[in-house]
Amino acid sequence: MTQPTFAELGVPTVLVDALTGMDRPTPFPIQADTLPDTLAGRDVLGRGKTGSGKTLAFAIPLVAALAGRRNAKPRGLVLAPTRELATQITATIEPLAKAVGLSVTTIFGGVPQHRQQAALRRGVDIVVACPGRLDDLVKQGIAHLDQVRVTVLDEADHMADLGFLPVVTRILDKTPRGTQRLLFSATLDNGVDKLVKKYLADPVLHSVDEANSTVAKMTHHVFEVDDAEKANLVRTLASGTGRRILFTRTKHQAKKLARQLTASGVPAVDLHGNLSQNARDRNLGAFSDGSVKVLVATDVAARGVHVDNVELVVHVDPPVEHKAYLHRSGRTARAGSAGDVATIMLPSQRADTRQVLQRAKITVAAQRVTAGAEPVAALVGEVAPYVKPVTGGPGVGNEPRQPQGPGRARAAQGGRAQTGRAQTGRAQAGRTQIGRAQGGRDQGPGTSGSASRGGRPGGRRRAA
Repeated sequence: MTQPTFAELGVPTVLVDALTGMDRPTPFPIQADTLPDTLAGRDVLGRGKTGSGKTLAFAIPLVAALAGRRNAKPRGLVLAPTRELATQITATIEPLAKAVGLSVTTIFGGVPQHRQQAALRRGVDIVVACPGRLDDLVKQGIAHLDQVRVTVLDEADHMADLGFLPVVTRILDKTPRGTQRLLFSATLDNGVDKLVKKYLADPVLHSVDEANSTVAKMTHHVFEVDDAEKANLVRTLASGTGRRILFTRTKHQAKKLARQLTASGVPAVDLHGNLSQNARDRNLGAFSDGSVKVLVATDVAARGVHVDNVELVVHVDPPVEHKAYLHRSGRTARAGSAGDVATIMLPSQRADTRQVLQRAKITVAAQRVTAGAEPVAALVGEVAPYVKPVTGGPGVGNEPRQPQGPGRARAAQGGRAQTGRAQTGRAQAGRTQIGRAQGGRDQGPGTSGSASRGGRPGGRRRAA
């Protein structure tokens, strides 16, 4: 079945042209699914995995609904859980808004409010905001929401995880009843369902995949290593030529590892909650423009940081729960690209890691990096014959599956694992084709982003 064009879905010509200029000439499944209803003014509950194109799915109808009219008070409102996510949503909306003469501003905490206050007093059409700072500005009488015509809640499940639902409820109570509301969420747990029932009127549910659906081009690896060998493994995995994100459990670890990698000849920047906004922007900018290929982050970056062509995500510390695993992993294999996810596991972490992977519905056999061996060279274009399967390693199935698909190279002679993507020429040790994961959840300020072709359009049905 041929995918409809944006024009065939009812997107105004001026926005179709703007989308082409953004290199978004054709809709992704969640956009094709939702646009007929959102452009018609319906309330919509959209569900799709990270990277599925949710931002454009709500940005297009938001701008289309407000085009041609100006007002001193905001008429469009997008709520996001974290400042980086809010910033990237704004970056996606701005080219569309500019095409129809609308203005956009971003509001979040952690920075002085005077610029945000000045923008609101000048008049702005669309506000993209984190709930806490917007709530403060409303209480101060600086932000007014009584003219809002379209409200969007993005990553509603993560706002619930961070405890924002009472603040979100106060904000939604300030917007007029009977106006259009769009809610996008990976899951409907932790009170999100109550938001849907209270604030969305007869919503249509669109889901391009299940809550724990898989990403077709994401390959997962687990490396078991003794503590003495872990630093060597981390450095080797950070040493590839493409972009890669390394996740640590704490802010201190992220800062320390970024410094250690840089000192050892692998330039890296960190991203975590202790950085100022200027430092966050600077470090993320260096990673985005390619001047630095390694980003070391806490879960602050797991929710929504989208940088094109991240080829590898490394869980330096295995996450403690499966949602964090999925959201961290979702920084790669986006917008139809392929990517790899590597988890580094100490022997003492076997049971916990197995549980996390089982809950994330990931099937992968652990591979052992033997003590005293050279640093593992998997995923950086070399071979690592000393990587061996771990009996009873984590995963739903513990036996490695054979490489599949035309992009997988056959194992070379001599038992050297040479399994890589043919297109890129990357060789990967003990490459295992496993169950695919959706991208996942973070804790703390992260950013959102763009689109993946993963997923299959789901049926249109009423939300329960």
